[in-house]
Amino acid sequence: MQFDRLKRREFITLLGGAAAWPLAAGAQQSAMPAIGYLYSGALETSTSWVAAFRQGLNEAGFSEGRNVAIEYRWANNDPARLPGLAADLVGRRVAVIVAPGTVAGVRAAKAARTPIPIVLRTGGDPVELGLVTSLNEPGGNITGVNAMSLETGTKRLGLLQELLPQAMHFAVLINPNDPNAVHYRQDLEAAASNIGRQVDFFNASNNQEIDVAFASFAQKRLDALVVISQGLLVNRRVQIVTQATLHALPAIYPDSDFTEIGGLMSYGANAEDQFRLTGVYAGRVLKGEKPATMPVLRASKFEFIINLQTAKAFGLEVPAILLAAADKVIE
Repeated sequence: MQFDRLKRREFITLLGGAAAWPLAAGAQQSAMPAIGYLYSGALETSTSWVAAFRQGLNEAGFSEGRNVAIEYRWANNDPARLPGLAADLVGRRVAVIVAPGTVAGVRAAKAARTPIPIVLRTGGDPVELGLVTSLNEPGGNITGVNAMSLETGTKRLGLLQELLPQAMHFAVLINPNDPNAVHYRQDLEAAASNIGRQVDFFNASNNQEIDVAFASFAQKRLDALVVISQGLLVNRRVQIVTQATLHALPAIYPDSDFTEIGGLMSYGANAEDQFRLTGVYAGRVLKGEKPATMPVLRASKFEFIINLQTAKAFGLEVPAILLAAADKVIE
């Protein structure tokens, strides 16, 4: 009888342990660190960049669903949504927030007044933007990658002028609400003056203004177009390339995602490499490194791409010197 009672007690204990297994597994799963991915654009136009970000995480030893979770938040090209999305991520107590799209995303995360580390990707100087103390020693809870878009704007104008040496009047499509807009204007005005050319700036902060700008280009018979490297314009690249094609307007764009869908030329930092680096940095933060001592990485991989199919469709002959300088020619 005593033996039966002992056996019964052991059986109940075993049942109790078995009942606790799912709870233990759930506790282990909830302990998995989470990354908050805050982006101003939409998933539909960001799949290759998300894949590059995950690749960077893998290089740092993290795999989504295995030892890290990712909470994606998409503003779908509506900057007004960013503060609420950032607050949601803070409320979910993610281990790090990655904001690889626009400065507005970084500022939304920063405005949440949280010590959660933030990994950014920005085209402007994060020091001038007031996001970090210095590039080598950021000094706070923010670090990341600088795509150096400001430094490449004048290069784009020069490449377009080499393609169209007779062109005198250039249009520039710019989002005036971007915190770097003033710097872009100053640099391009100076560059145009140096080569004896004129630039007109056309504001575009939404889809309708982009369409209005292209109508103005046609009315004013401008020779060519420079598209600024800004998150809003990059996120609307399909609309912009489509309009340029409809108007047969030669244009140069900030990255290869434009030329891959039919844009004429592009020059800028390799976007996928930038997103990969944000993944690497997010992984290093998860391992315990402090953003305050992680230097902001500066872009080192730049690409010049020519879409020869588009050039032929526009009736343009690309000089041999430009073809030789291109990193990639789409035939």
